[in-house]
Amino acid sequence: MNLIDKAARISAIAHRNQVRKQEDVPYIMHPVAVALSLAQHNFSDEVVAAALVHDVLEDTDFPESELRAQLGDEVMRIVHAVSNDDSLSWEEKKAKYVEIVRKGGESVWAVAIADKIHNAKDLIASAEKQGSAIWNNFNRGKEKKVWFEELVLAMFREEGWQHSLVEEYATLIERIKAIPED
Repeated sequence: MNLIDKAARISAIAHRNQVRKQEDVPYIMHPVAVALSLAQHNFSDEVVAAALVHDVLEDTDFPESELRAQLGDEVMRIVHAVSNDDSLSWEEKKAKYVEIVRKGGESVWAVAIADKIHNAKDLIASAEKQGSAIWNNFNRGKEKKVWFEELVLAMFREEGWQHSLVEEYATLIERIKAIPED
């Protein structure tokens, strides 16, 4: 089995009983969409595999040792970089995430931005159905959600990353900002 197949299998097993927060769809749709985006942009097998398992450490009890044994050190480096430190307050966690992603280089940036893009698309699609009630799904509300997205975008721009995903993300953030609040 190749690296991407192994990662897809692990992700399907690890996320098998989970659903997406904003829509009642199987969670596996998210890592698959993130990975597909990166494959379409010709990122390496390690990056695509990391995209498939990017939430496994953070959101499941799948053993890290098994993940590393099956997927290798580079995939694990990427996954660690895009995983939140839940021991911190929300604001500290998000600021730390941005700084770790910043230091990770293009492989980490790719997984991070593809993840953010897919989440943004889901948020926008859900807002089209739910309207301003969508913000009830976020503990910190619209203001903090937008703050975080703009912080991530600013980091990519400060690093001078010239990739079409950066402008796609910027466009989605503007659409998120246009979603009304109650």
